[in-house]
Amino acid sequence: MWWVSRRLLRASRTDWGRGWLNVLDGLLRLFVRYYHRAHIEQIDLPEEGAALLVSNHVSGLDPMLLVAATRRPLRFIIAKEEYERFGLKWLFRAIGCIPVDRTSRPERALRHARSALKRGEVIALFPHGKIHLDSDPPRKLKRGFAKLSEWENVPVYPCRIDGVKGVRHTVLAVFIRGWPRLRPCQATRCNVEAEQDCLESVADCIEARHGSSSD
Repeated sequence: MWWVSRRLLRASRTDWGRGWLNVLDGLLRLFVRYYHRAHIEQIDLPEEGAALLVSNHVSGLDPMLLVAATRRPLRFIIAKEEYERFGLKWLFRAIGCIPVDRTSRPERALRHARSALKRGEVIALFPHGKIHLDSDPPRKLKRGFAKLSEWENVPVYPCRIDGVKGVRHTVLAVFIRGWPRLRPCQATRCNVEAEQDCLESVADCIEARHGSSSD
């Protein structure tokens, strides 16, 4: 059905380097917009050059919302067990996800991420390290994104996700309709002297310390 592919390509906003991935990009954007009724503010990533994208993590829908909010390919750092999920590993490999083994040598993922940043790519990650809601006990942000920003001198673009109905779920969240919202915050940079300030700035955004909360 060539006309379907053409419609999906018209909806695509990111060149993933492969035609079928661009078609999938268009499908994802239409799905998020019309099925999930998402309200998404575009993240103002640079047109080229390395960057880090970080967000709170409430469900398996979150990566789709981030992709729909950008016009550049995102390389997600994800847990190894998610990367190897049956039926999805081929997709995660195709879009360049970086698996991290949290029980053995997690530094390997950081090395891969640094290499991608040196090539001018965009790395996306969830600094809570796992699904975490505002109602959960406080959880410190992992410093990996701050270290990457320091080492490679790249900006950090934090954003906040709200309104997802399938919170705490991974696959199921993709099919539970809600009114998800994505709001980007001001970009920042981390450096050794002010690393804690950077962490606080990102936490203020993704944890909505100034009044917003997850549904």
